[in-house]
Amino acid sequence: MDPSKPPDLSDLTSVHWPGRGRRLQPELAVGLSRGLLLTTEGPGIGRARGFLTPGDNFQGQAVPLAPAEPVVARGRGLLVQPDDLGVRRASGLAFPATRPKLGVSRGAVLEAQHEPKPSFKMTPPVSAGDASTLLEKEVSMETHGQGSTLVSMFRGMGIESMTSCRRGNQTLGLSIKPCQSARDTSYGLLMVICKLSNEIFVHFHSLFSEPLNKAGSKGAPVVIGSNHIPIRCKNEAVYQYHVTFTPNVESMGMRFGMMKDHRSTTGEVVAFDGSILYLPVKLKDEIVLKSLRRTDNEEIEIKIQMTKILPPNSDLCIPFYNVVLRRVMKIIGLKLVGRNHYDPETAVIVEKHRLQVWPGYSTAIKHTDGGLCMSVDVTHKILRNDSVLDVMNTLYQQSKENFQDECTKELVGSIVITRYNNRTYRIDAIEWNKSPKDTFTLMDGTKTTFLEYYSKNYGITIKEMNQPLLKHQPKERSKPGGKQIITGEILLVPELSFMTGIPDKMRKDFRVMKDLTMHINVSSEQHTFSIKQLLKKISGCSESLKELDQWGLEIGSEILMIKGRTLPFETICLQTSSFTAGADVSWSREIVRDLSISSVPLNIWAIVYPRRCADQAEDLVSTFNKVAGPIGIRLERPVRVELRDDRTETYVKSIHNQLTSEPNLQLVVCIMVGNRDDLYSAIKKLCCVKSPIPSQAINVRTISQQQKLRSVAQKILLQVNSKLGGELWTVNVPLKNMMVVGVDVHHDTSKSHQSVMGFVASVNSSLTRWYSRVIFQAPTEELISRLRVCLLAALQKYYEVNHNLPEKIVVYRDGVSDGQLKMVEQYEIPQLIKCFEKFPDYEPKLVFIVVQKRISTTLYSWAANSFGTPPPGTVLDHTLTQRDWMDFYLIAHHTRQGCGLPTHYISLYNTANLTPDHLQSFVLFQADLQDVPSVLELARNHSCSRSMQIRSQTRLPSWPVPALRAIHPAVRQALFSLSCSNNKKKFSFLLLSYT
Repeated sequence: MDPSKPPDLSDLTSVHWPGRGRRLQPELAVGLSRGLLLTTEGPGIGRARGFLTPGDNFQGQAVPLAPAEPVVARGRGLLVQPDDLGVRRASGLAFPATRPKLGVSRGAVLEAQHEPKPSFKMTPPVSAGDASTLLEKEVSMETHGQGSTLVSMFRGMGIESMTSCRRGNQTLGLSIKPCQSARDTSYGLLMVICKLSNEIFVHFHSLFSEPLNKAGSKGAPVVIGSNHIPIRCKNEAVYQYHVTFTPNVESMGMRFGMMKDHRSTTGEVVAFDGSILYLPVKLKDEIVLKSLRRTDNEEIEIKIQMTKILPPNSDLCIPFYNVVLRRVMKIIGLKLVGRNHYDPETAVIVEKHRLQVWPGYSTAIKHTDGGLCMSVDVTHKILRNDSVLDVMNTLYQQSKENFQDECTKELVGSIVITRYNNRTYRIDAIEWNKSPKDTFTLMDGTKTTFLEYYSKNYGITIKEMNQPLLKHQPKERSKPGGKQIITGEILLVPELSFMTGIPDKMRKDFRVMKDLTMHINVSSEQHTFSIKQLLKKISGCSESLKELDQWGLEIGSEILMIKGRTLPFETICLQTSSFTAGADVSWSREIVRDLSISSVPLNIWAIVYPRRCADQAEDLVSTFNKVAGPIGIRLERPVRVELRDDRTETYVKSIHNQLTSEPNLQLVVCIMVGNRDDLYSAIKKLCCVKSPIPSQAINVRTISQQQKLRSVAQKILLQVNSKLGGELWTVNVPLKNMMVVGVDVHHDTSKSHQSVMGFVASVNSSLTRWYSRVIFQAPTEELISRLRVCLLAALQKYYEVNHNLPEKIVVYRDGVSDGQLKMVEQYEIPQLIKCFEKFPDYEPKLVFIVVQKRISTTLYSWAANSFGTPPPGTVLDHTLTQRDWMDFYLIAHHTRQGCGLPTHYISLYNTANLTPDHLQSFVLFQADLQDVPSVLELARNHSCSRSMQIRSQTRLPSWPVPALRAIHPAVRQALFSLSCSNNKKKFSFLLLSYT
């Protein structure tokens, strides 16, 4: 066998394992097996979790196979076909083998003998003229079998479906019936390890893996474009070598230098991290080279030994493909700033606002169900013409007495750019006792001043000698090899550092944002034009093509056109009527024409306003009385509290006095002048923590326009009704006895406060009443350690309200990156499952969905030979999706400006037998009007609001949301309503808390 080529697997005898592994380790590993039973003549029947080689003891009864002794463990290791298979309730099968190492590897899946290899080809890019024919053709994507009949481990819970998804594939953790044929079983991730001469392992799982059957069929087909460009690999393989230095060389710089001296042997194209070498060409199995260490002239022996032959589209190749892409971007003249590339030569100068807009691209090569792709997103960098020193001078003129405090408040946490090297830094502190005249130590040990350093290296003369220095504290990181931790601090000169981003003052200025939006918020046509310009630059540069060709990469030249679907929207139900949303999925007019589902009379309430806002307050109350009737709200006259000034102390004292004098007060409405975060936080802290009562804050500017006052008053009353316990609207929920949970974490950007987790859970069948809770955790901590406590409390309250526990639980989890998916699966989901053990004989069906909003994927509609924004309900569940998970992209909101930005949904766990169509439709009706499910907006706003209220505190316990006076024996009234209104979404819901 030639080790330089992929192995011929056509005659390979293999067995089916209907499940899906994630990775295959060279040695067997034992963990929690997720595979189904192997195809045998006498398969085990029962709640089996896979087959194991012995490493530990099984948790439960196993099938003893002589002469092996079963051991306790839940295996994720490589499965072996047994000679004989008994029948018994078992957690798995034990086979004789040497004791494997512990780990979390999943098993490999081998193809059946004489069965053709599964394949998947990306839908080829089509020209604009051929795009219309896509609707008559199926996407070039083979589907696998539907799998064997599954026996649910949750018997008696009403599951009849033949298929189920958990971790994005067939039902896992359940037993199966004997397979009737090869087509009755699902393909898993095919990983083949062939032991070659000199113990070289060849991993070719990427070439032979088939994507999950995640495509739905519901909805009307539609042709859409994407910002993913196909990449073709022309090389046969990529070769991995292990490099050993004898005697050992600690310095990474020396290792790189020695390897560079032998380019005649390794070639000019290398990827080296200090110990592992990747080459696009094959060397001898073992090469020994000699080098001299320059520090002591000692001879160093360098042994290069081949360890693996990788397919060119292997995941191990992706990192250095991205390095190659970064070189290509540099070759065509783009500048790297942070992680993105920009073109300063085509910067747009907004002189009126002293801003610059740098156009650029965010690019990455990744592996999808359709193969290798380069995602290209058009991005912009906003720079200010003001240096940090200019900002300091302005602050000094405004506040000389508190100058240092104001500078710290304004600058710490900001991102600045140094234009001499186009690098960005975060300001962590200001060193007031240092100046450019101070000295620092260079890498070679010599000392120099900041003045001399910038003059010698960049030709820059610093003018202000007494300015302080800015401190940036980089994150600790390891050098290649992980043996040394790089720490330290970076000091910047304010005169040479320029502010980035849009100041808060400008963000609140409508005119400034309108001018910037013209350059930043590009349309789909402009977006695709910019992508085509980048592809044209790459293909028109011979040097960039040469760089790509060295690794055998060829980037496509057209926008990828694929087939998606548009799902129908659900019917919105009010008390006596129902309707379907229009093309813009907005029903702000319909919901004020008929009665809400339920309304709470507003008998005793107060309106607090400063004296100069008396006229606006009177107009608002008058309009309330006019619009309350059609909505179904009975409104009494309020208690008017007029303030002599608008200081924060005046508001807080007056509200407190009113709460003391009127213990039956239902609501406090506060009219404020301007956007004052300090006043808003003080009011919410008083009304949410100290003296819990529903409150509504209104900016006087919002109610100052008479022509809009009626519409504003209607929306405010809807929010008020929700806060008091009313229900506005609902949809027909297809699943009964179900709880929907939303989890999100809010991180304080100042890094000085605790992060806040918002947790909300539905407690009724129509999903209009919610239990809420907040948990505080260490700054920047994302994985939730006390999620189990929150869910347990939610289940208890669900039982109090409904006198039964939910049969199905759907959890939406936000704020999880691709790199954290495995941690969430192994850490958070088990916490949820442990909660069920607290209730006797309780095994609900669980669906855990990760929601990713900040992604690089962009979709475009195609009509009349031009690109546009996809309509609401557009779903894409193939080609661009991830290979290892059950996932899809969904656009649920109406986009008036810019491009179609979908939300990415990943089903990590699914024992409720929800098919792809079920998952997509369920998410869509949950996400009406907005870009994420409403329960996640509740959790997000809950955590953000609570973080704002406690920002002045440094140490806080974990507590449930404070409850109000009882309306129901088990249910207590809401802390506050969460509402959000912008171009994409308008909604309000009720949060509930219990004692």
